[in-house]
Amino acid sequence: MAENNTKNSKPDEWRHKLLVVVTGILVFETITGLLIYFLPFSISNQVNVLLHTIAGLILVIPYTVYQVRHWMVHREKKINHFKLTGYVLMVLTLALVITGVVLTYQALFTTKILPGWRLIHIVATFAFIAFLIPHIVFVLIRDYRARALEAIRPILSAQKKYGWQLLGVVAFLSAFSIIWTLSYEPVALNNEFPEDYSYLYGDDRPFAPSLANTSTGKAFDARSLSGSASCGTAGCHQEIFDEWNVSAHRYSAMDVGFQTVQSVMGQQNGPESTRYCGGCHDPISLFAGVKNIYTAEDDLTSIAGYQEGVSCIACHAIKETDIKGNANYVMTQPKRYMYELKDGATNKLISDFLIRSYPDYHQQSFQHKMFKSPEFCAACHKQFIDEEVNNVGWVQLQNQYDNWRKSRWNTPGNPAETIECRECHMPLVENSEDPGRGDDLDYNRMPDDGKHRSHRFLAANQFMPVALGLPGAEEHAELTVKWLRGELEIPEIADKWEQGPAVPIELKTPKEVRAGEPVKVQVLITNNKVGHDFPTGPLDIIQAWVDLTVTDQDGNEIYRSGKLDERKFVQPGSFIFKVEPVDQYGNLIDRHNLWEMVGVRFRRAMFPGFSDQAEYTFECPTFVEVMDEDVETSSDFEFVTPKNKVTELNFTAKLNYRKFDQYLLNFLFGEDSGITSTVTVISEDQKKIKVI
Repeated sequence: MAENNTKNSKPDEWRHKLLVVVTGILVFETITGLLIYFLPFSISNQVNVLLHTIAGLILVIPYTVYQVRHWMVHREKKINHFKLTGYVLMVLTLALVITGVVLTYQALFTTKILPGWRLIHIVATFAFIAFLIPHIVFVLIRDYRARALEAIRPILSAQKKYGWQLLGVVAFLSAFSIIWTLSYEPVALNNEFPEDYSYLYGDDRPFAPSLANTSTGKAFDARSLSGSASCGTAGCHQEIFDEWNVSAHRYSAMDVGFQTVQSVMGQQNGPESTRYCGGCHDPISLFAGVKNIYTAEDDLTSIAGYQEGVSCIACHAIKETDIKGNANYVMTQPKRYMYELKDGATNKLISDFLIRSYPDYHQQSFQHKMFKSPEFCAACHKQFIDEEVNNVGWVQLQNQYDNWRKSRWNTPGNPAETIECRECHMPLVENSEDPGRGDDLDYNRMPDDGKHRSHRFLAANQFMPVALGLPGAEEHAELTVKWLRGELEIPEIADKWEQGPAVPIELKTPKEVRAGEPVKVQVLITNNKVGHDFPTGPLDIIQAWVDLTVTDQDGNEIYRSGKLDERKFVQPGSFIFKVEPVDQYGNLIDRHNLWEMVGVRFRRAMFPGFSDQAEYTFECPTFVEVMDEDVETSSDFEFVTPKNKVTELNFTAKLNYRKFDQYLLNFLFGEDSGITSTVTVISEDQKKIKVI
């Protein structure tokens, strides 16, 4: 009787609805898993990821119920290869369910899925297929061999019905996948130039005189290169976003100086010429085709995304660079994940989940070894003017790349002796929570070192972040000052350079001087730790100068050079590092009107490792007149100023630096604005000598 019940129960097992549901979802999960693994990034495959996740979560409860029931039915049977493969399949399925739930949790609530869990999930999938096929096939073969035809007809009928029902479940889920794929409407990007776009420099050079180009040679919708905030709000790259959000890369197009100079350039030299600046300062607007016909209402800057300057995508989507400079790079337009460009919290949730759960394309699109090379930086950190801009000829401007390349900091083929751009300007951040932390491509790093490279890009602009009121500007300005003074420690390269100021200043004075005779003083300035010229950048607006003060033993000023007057201008005749460019008529370029520049009449900067010396001569006084504080001044009577004998000279030499000279700030904001650039004392030295 028990034998008959067992025989009769086999067709019932094949007809069990839970079997159809569980195995149907398992087959769909297997198919979509293989498609996700083998097929390239696409809308359909992203739908597969979503449905694979949803179906997997739905599967958990019915599978658990079915698996317990199935085990209860077959637990007392003798162990054989059918039962053995069944147990293996049970373990593999549990592994798939557990890892699937963990991966789903990680993709929803953490910054990334961990590779170990993903690997187990993938391996378990292939192992599941390897054991499932023989398990079912051998069961079918056994049934055919063990029973007469009449005896297996109910089983065959049940198996046939099960097969159709299984196919129906898979077809239903697949149809749902197809419908979702076909019904999804991505955000339509406008990758066309405006109808009135001017091809002044040729149809094949739409972004000239900038050397920047797109991979298609066409415009890129501004939305495709912007949206950097999503990198932070996703919870993935919050640390890096906060660093970038106050950096010069971020405000390169917001910069008031850039905006004003660009406007003047558009009016005086034609709007097309402003594309020259856009490749490095404002790539989103440049590639959107905004820098075109100039009107009073048009600021030559894209409405959408220009505030991001060199955005996360604009930098990470560059696939090719050249050391010629002037933004000589090729920009790609990465495909965006489903719902990524759509508004709304739900769309944001789905797109963030897809990026984390299906990360390969995201990583392949935005991670490149090229970023680690100084040649990548050279595309923008090397600049020249040519005839297309100044109507005269070629003139070299700032050139940090070749400065570095020819300097002592570059030892080709020996990374242990070389200090590259990123090692200074993107120092490692300890205890990073960023999912991109770690690196196995740097000679001195490991994939699990728990560090990421800072995206503050600390350099020399301690003024603009504060002027723009950017979040975290005060902290960034303080760090910039420390950076300029060489006070920030960088453990990664600590053994490659000397400690102390980045550009130290040293007073050379006689041991003693005689009253009434000339005093000769030298001030030595050395480019100690800077990887390129000091100063560098647009030297027509940047100023670094020596401020020398000489006082007697009571603090009375005897000699001064390099002071700022009441209008914040540097005293004429001061020893100053600066460039004075001129136009073709010899007129000074003093409003950063580089489109008129043909050469320079004065230039002072120091190559890495080199020094410069300022010399001063003044007469040492015997006495110094001092105002008597007890005598009230009055126009009705005269008073005598007492004289103190000079017995000691105190020298203080400071190397001062500011990002903007006062003339340009007055041009930008007006003379009555009261705005002046922060002055940083990069280094200083003091000496004391006797007067005999």
